[in-house]
Amino acid sequence: MRAIDRLSASEAELASATAAPHPEEMRATVDLTIGQSIAFRATARATPAGLVSAALLVAATLVPLVWLARTRRD
Repeated sequence: MRAIDRLSASEAELASATAAPHPEEMRATVDLTIGQSIAFRATARATPAGLVSAALLVAATLVPLVWLARTRRD
């Protein structure tokens, strides 16, 4: 089994920039710096289909939980 190497920030940015873009793709970038020695950078890419599928997954999880909570309360 091959070990997976961690990408540096510049390599991750390059991989994100060279990935095939989706016509309706949405991108977000957050840079957070705390003091002089701590810095975080996060990037995200999403498509409308991905957001809809995530919403369906959350709904498929929460609906049975609500049903169980109401059944237990009665």
